[in-house]
Amino acid sequence: MTVQELPGAAAYRPVPPPAWKPLTDPAPLLPDSAPYRVLGTAAAAETDAELLLRLYAELVRGRRYNAQATALTRQGRLAVYPSSTGQEACEVAAALVLEERDWLFPSYRDTLAAVVRGLDPVEALTLLRGDRHTGYDPREHRIAPLCTPLATQLPHAVGLAHAARLKGDDVVALAMVGDGGTSEGDFHEALNFAAVWRAPVVFLVQNNGFAISVPLAKQSAAPSLAHKAVGYGMPGRLVDGNDAVAVHQVLGEAVARARRGEGPTLVEAVTYRMEAHTNADDATRYRGDSEVEAWRAHDPIQLLERELTGRGVLDEEHIGVVREAAERMAAELREQMNADPVLDPMDLFTHVYEQQTPQLREQAARLRGELDAEHDESSAEDSR
Repeated sequence: MTVQELPGAAAYRPVPPPAWKPLTDPAPLLPDSAPYRVLGTAAAAETDAELLLRLYAELVRGRRYNAQATALTRQGRLAVYPSSTGQEACEVAAALVLEERDWLFPSYRDTLAAVVRGLDPVEALTLLRGDRHTGYDPREHRIAPLCTPLATQLPHAVGLAHAARLKGDDVVALAMVGDGGTSEGDFHEALNFAAVWRAPVVFLVQNNGFAISVPLAKQSAAPSLAHKAVGYGMPGRLVDGNDAVAVHQVLGEAVARARRGEGPTLVEAVTYRMEAHTNADDATRYRGDSEVEAWRAHDPIQLLERELTGRGVLDEEHIGVVREAAERMAAELREQMNADPVLDPMDLFTHVYEQQTPQLREQAARLRGELDAEHDESSAEDSR
């Protein structure tokens, strides 16, 4: 017998308990209808010229870094390189809004953000070279390991931020992810926990149009990815990801909000991946040249350069100085990456556990014996 068949069922009017009521007014959490911009608007004139020049220098250096890393891949010095060409404004802004005590949680495409934060370019590329698991000490640089699995760094960022808040540490975590990563379960779990715990974390989604070959329209039917924030109870911000000043401002506000204890923010930066997904990808199979060329007209370097020259803050001499500095960085990177690294096979066991397990000690001893035997055999042959 169903509820409708029970005597008196017509008068049955269930009343939801009070818990159904919204915990948060959704209106202030909704993003703007269009990406927020600064360059090309009246607000640009109010931006500090020193900040604009710093952003410009880092964008130019970042573009040269991407080009050099791509060339190293073609030369066989890198196994793979996911270029962030065209997305440099997001990378630079994410690194510059953080204080030294804060943490950056990058994805595999965010080596530039790590370099801007102060990491040596060679160390940033070590993982992609295949030499080491990470290539740098995360604690020293406050940069989590570059994350190849999609979105798994996001719960880690929430956990660190929540732990810092519990300890009373004034720390903010900024986690970067691509539009493809928003389709992963880790994305949803991270946002939910961050909002419930009011963790001091900022989520930056670089919406570059494609998850390898899958366009955003085949991943989400939402008005924007920033709109997903309201479902978790946090603000969503939509920003022009090629406008370095706008991205810096929006991320800066989100970091300040998190530091005040007001919880997380989801920022969607609308940008474009100018290069292929990696050197193993053929982007011509899923997008046309006309689409790429349309985005070249919205290049983040050109946008900022136009603003700076128009205000008389940047001239040809200064542009030359910035480009020369970028070339020096690229030359140093080439020189160091062209030197074959000296690797110790025993390092395989060094950073697995703080205290080695019996199995690891056994494996290490076996490898050490094999290496010693190989060395003795080689020495014997040399002495003949």
